[in-house]
Parts: sequence; structure tokens; C-alpha cells
Amino acid sequence: MYHSVANDEQSERHGYFRTAVSSATFQLHMEYLHRAGYKTCTPAHALALLSAPVAGAAGWVVITFDDGFRDFYTEAFPILQRFGYSATMYLPTGFIADSTTRFIGRDCLTWSNVRELQNHGIEFGSHTVTHPQLRLLSRTEIARELTDSKKTIEDKTGRAAESFAYPFAFPQADTEFKRALQETLEKAGYRNGVCTIVGRANRSSNPFFLERLPLNDLDDEPFLDAKLRGAYDWVGSLQSAVKRARSLAARLPGR
Repeated sequence: MYHSVANDEQSERHGYFRTAVSSATFQLHMEYLHRAGYKTCTPAHALALLSAPVAGAAGWVVITFDDGFRDFYTEAFPILQRFGYSATMYLPTGFIADSTTRFIGRDCLTWSNVRELQNHGIEFGSHTVTHPQLRLLSRTEIARELTDSKKTIEDKTGRAAESFAYPFAFPQADTEFKRALQETLEKAGYRNGVCTIVGRANRSSNPFFLERLPLNDLDDEPFLDAKLRGAYDWVGSLQSAVKRARSLAARLPGR
């Protein structure tokens, strides 16, 4: 899981919350993947590999980017091309236009950029229209965010948009919300999705809320290797336990 490829100063932010990676570090990550023999695929292909009767998912990674920033086009894409790698970019379509707009202080891709990248093997999925906290919206508003963003991507690219990335921290302890969200995603025509639950996707993963490994400038080669081998998966279990505890505490009398 990447967001921006930019040489930002992020020392004031805890490592877990850093969302930018420098072009030098991104190059290092791709060099490592290539040297280690990893291949890239889409979320749909990854799910097919995981569901195959014979294990075949080892050695494959899905490289994802959220937020539709222009630095994907200028910094990340040339590096991906160098290694013959693909990626899936999730667009908040309200910030993607025919001319450059900005989202949280960064320039975004234009639709011309999107179509060019698509012609070179980059997949595009939805990251809603306005990047809201979906859990705070009504079901009707959520449906609008999901259907409108999907339709816009399909109208602008001429290809199906079947993957979705949940914006902000995923409320994994809220089972009722997750159930309703999945129903809405399915009704809108999505077939898979990703979220911020930390870890590697596996056979038991929900195909609409696939786990991801967050990466930034603190991930040197040994740390990246450890994450890919599963040494970071415990963070997802801890996330889930903490969120469940908070959810239960919030229901206690007097809270």
C-alpha cells in the first residue's frame, strides 16, 4: 500500500502514519522485488491464485496506490516500467479532472494521465468520489459514493472498474457496517476491494476487504523482506483486538 512518491519531510510523524515514500526508496523496493523474483498482478488475479486448488500465490504481489496523486505518473510509473511491473491505482474521482486539481495539498492525475497509464497496464479502481469517512454517512450516501465513482471511471476510461479501496482506517470491529458495506459494494458491481487492515491476503481473506502492507521511507530492504514473509502480519491481529476492545468499551453503561 502506497500513497505518494515524493521526497517529503515526515520526521514529525510516527512511522506507521507516514504515507509518502521517496523515489529512491520506491526504486529500492522495486529492485528488491525484481531481484527476489516477485511478479505483480491485479487484486482479481491475486484472488484467483489464492482460490486455486494448488497453491500458486507465492511470489506474487499486488502493488496498490491510493488517492490518485500525479506523482504516481511522474515518479512511480517510470520505475515500475523499468522492471515490467504493474500497479492498481484507486481514484477519488471528485479530484480527478481534465486539468490538474489538488487533493490534501498534492496535484492529482488528470483523465488524460489515467488513460495513458491504463494503456500501459495500470489498473484503476474506486476510492469513492469525495474520500469521506464512509462510516459517518447514510447508506444512501455511501451507495452514491460507490456508484458515482465507479461510473465516472468507466465513462472516462472505457473499462470496467471492479475494485474498491476503503478510505481512512477500516472499522473492522463494526461487523454490521462491514456487512452493509459489502452488500452495497456487490450491488454496485464491485468484485473485490482492499482496506487498511495490515497483513498479507490469504485464502480466508474477505475479497472485498483484502489486507495490505503499508510501505514508506522507513522500510529498508530487510524490513520489506520481513513484511513480505509475514513478520508484520501480527500488526493486523493487534489492530483487530484493539478495535474490538474499543467497540465493546463504547457499549458499556455510562459511556
